[in-house]
Amino acid sequence: MTNASIDDFNTSPRRPGALPRFETPIVPRNSISGRALIAVVAIMTFLASLTTGAVVLVRAAAGDWQSDVSREVTIQVTPASGRNLDAAVEKAAAVARAFPGIAAVRPYSKEESSQLLEPWLGSGLSLDELPVPRLIVVKIAPGAAPDIPQLRRMLAEQIPGATLDDHRGWIDRMRTMSGTAVAAGVCILILMVAATMLSVTFATRGAMATNRPVIEVLHFIGARNRFIARHFQRHFLVLGLQGGAIGGGAAIVLFALASIISRFFSGTAGGEQTEAMFGSFSIGIAGYIAVLVQVVLIAAVTAWTSRHTVNRTLQTID
Repeated sequence: MTNASIDDFNTSPRRPGALPRFETPIVPRNSISGRALIAVVAIMTFLASLTTGAVVLVRAAAGDWQSDVSREVTIQVTPASGRNLDAAVEKAAAVARAFPGIAAVRPYSKEESSQLLEPWLGSGLSLDELPVPRLIVVKIAPGAAPDIPQLRRMLAEQIPGATLDDHRGWIDRMRTMSGTAVAAGVCILILMVAATMLSVTFATRGAMATNRPVIEVLHFIGARNRFIARHFQRHFLVLGLQGGAIGGGAAIVLFALASIISRFFSGTAGGEQTEAMFGSFSIGIAGYIAVLVQVVLIAAVTAWTSRHTVNRTLQTID
């Protein structure tokens, strides 16, 4: 419905006897409660988008870690009295190189094996008297699926004190961590959607209370409930889209800036540690699409909640 201004009414010609029509929308478009609801929806959408982006980053990083770890196995040769440790390491490396599906084998020297303990024991500590095991990193060829149990048995039979670790426990823990992060993200999203629905419910009831005389007149002169509910639904759909676009747009800008900054610090010590934990801070096309879908979803939830609240309220007037 459109409004005719007072000036138009005073100056424009009209039929004799025609009465002026001053039509206003059932729900005010620029009310304080409407602006407050846009802010609430924007905040909820922003937080939901951050949660989604964090879940995407964690899953991507966990997937990269699992892929890297699953393509390597580690042979550990422990020293023993009367054993030539260097010869045992070379023999274990030779067995691994001859095994089908193995791409590369790299034995660690005594100094390199000791350096692996420095983050926990510190530097400058003499480890000559300690039985520090020697490590051999074995890389699996791309697309190959070597028989790891068979390799483990061969090493145990031919090299006393040699053990093989395929990192299955680490991979299982990473998979559990990734699943937990996804489940936590879904729970947070559900809570945010619930909070948004409550906010829309209170805003709808406030708008109906403010315009109750108009709504009652429309209702008693025969206006159907769906006619009134449609106006509220359209109004809150627009508010939801505005708030969602603000919150989702801010999240997209934040992720884009984080990706640019991470590339800028790439190659530094801090940048490498951050990239090792969270990847490149890029959520990718799928992540940005997920944020846009959330904007539309929150707007739809806002409209549906408003319509549902209006219908339930109008039933009390019948």
